[in-house]
Amino acid sequence: MENKVIDESRQGEALLLNVDKNIDKPAGRQVFIESYGCAMNFSDSEIVASILIEKGYSTTSDYKSADLILVNTCAIRENAEQRVRNRLKEFNVVKRHNPKLMVGVMGCMAERLKTQFLEQEKIVDIVVGPDAYRELPNLIETVEGGQKAVNVLLSREETYADISPVRLDSNGVTAFISIMRGCDNMCSFCVVPFTRGRERSRDPESIVAEAKLLFEQGYREVTLLGQNVDSYKAPPKYSPKGRTLNASDSPHSGELEGASISFSKLLEMVAQVSPDLRIRFSTSHPKDMTDDVLHIMAKYDNICKYIHLPIQSGNSRVLEMMNRGYKREWYLERIAAIRRIIPECGISTDIMTGFCSETEEEHRDTLSLMEEVKYDFAYMFAYSERPKTQAERKLEDDVPEEVKQRRLAEIVALQQKHSAERTKLGVGKVHRVLVERVSKKSDQQLSGRNSQNSVVVFDKHNFKPGDYVNVLAESCTVATLIGKAV
Repeated sequence: MENKVIDESRQGEALLLNVDKNIDKPAGRQVFIESYGCAMNFSDSEIVASILIEKGYSTTSDYKSADLILVNTCAIRENAEQRVRNRLKEFNVVKRHNPKLMVGVMGCMAERLKTQFLEQEKIVDIVVGPDAYRELPNLIETVEGGQKAVNVLLSREETYADISPVRLDSNGVTAFISIMRGCDNMCSFCVVPFTRGRERSRDPESIVAEAKLLFEQGYREVTLLGQNVDSYKAPPKYSPKGRTLNASDSPHSGELEGASISFSKLLEMVAQVSPDLRIRFSTSHPKDMTDDVLHIMAKYDNICKYIHLPIQSGNSRVLEMMNRGYKREWYLERIAAIRRIIPECGISTDIMTGFCSETEEEHRDTLSLMEEVKYDFAYMFAYSERPKTQAERKLEDDVPEEVKQRRLAEIVALQQKHSAERTKLGVGKVHRVLVERVSKKSDQQLSGRNSQNSVVVFDKHNFKPGDYVNVLAESCTVATLIGKAV
């Protein structure tokens, strides 16, 4: 994801990706997958593609030629849901001319809107939830037999750890690794626990094996994904002793016996795959971010010095209403720890404005916290009430929309100022950049990111995606460093 200021809610639609890489054979049935939402959704689409390719499908970038269209949906923001609905209308125009075309909805909207999709609006054939992707081949057979098909059951065990994801729309350099699924944090505004179920962690050995395979295939950066990576805790494998293995423990044979693996230990295990494999992770929850993780980040050069730490609000009363599990003071102490242990760390955040009963003074508390932290960039949005959440059931969405938008504009303007300041600090310094692609603005330039997640652009010369290049930043825009290889 580019290092840039985003002036509206993108947490729920950060990636709008068409599968545009025909991975399998041109013969046989074709599937078109479109993903909305966070990186977890994109990762899930790769799992789904793998399952379907095993059943003889190939992927296509042309939905008009597809036999099956799957829309991986997001329910975090109302805007994301509306975009999905509009897209389904387009697909149904094609379906009227091709009655054999199957259209399916999967992901976070599936459970909540299954009745509307299947029975009331009758706009899809298949509805499948995040824990039921293995059932897709059976659901497809049901539709081919003349019936609608649905499976939105949540699981306490499913992690898809044994499925090797097909890397869709890949640049061949960076890849996601999902380390856990679900969420146990019942933030009052969030639907994720209801759409993705309870938290469960993947076996650490499968994660390390996936990282090794990606490195052997030429990938040079992996992002470890979870709704809350800091609460990763693999169950004890060898005996019921039950101790948690932290970063200070040796990973040598025998010491893992009876111990669960903490996120700091997992991070170290993945970092040890190769010094040339860069590691990122997302997302951290402030209440669970420990110094163990920070010390491991400082210890290994190949763990990127970048943390996404959502604050949501700078006011403690509002945070309590959100059921975030921390106060303003706790959050700022975590920021201080990051600055102390990893002085050069880049920090981004999520900020929500206009939450239930937020006052003008509480809004100013958010602005003052932003001034104190000075984030590199932020995902900013106005609160929109989501069905089934605690806020929808127990709180009143009483901040007028015009007030929300005015407050959001103030937050965006301040973040633009801070982003420009933070990016400018990189000018005059040499950055180790992993080249990801040709620049969008010129085919004579390359684009990549430094450890702090800042985008860096420089002249191509003989470099190529996957190379590490030392770049001297000579100038910058608000969010991009521009320099030359040295």
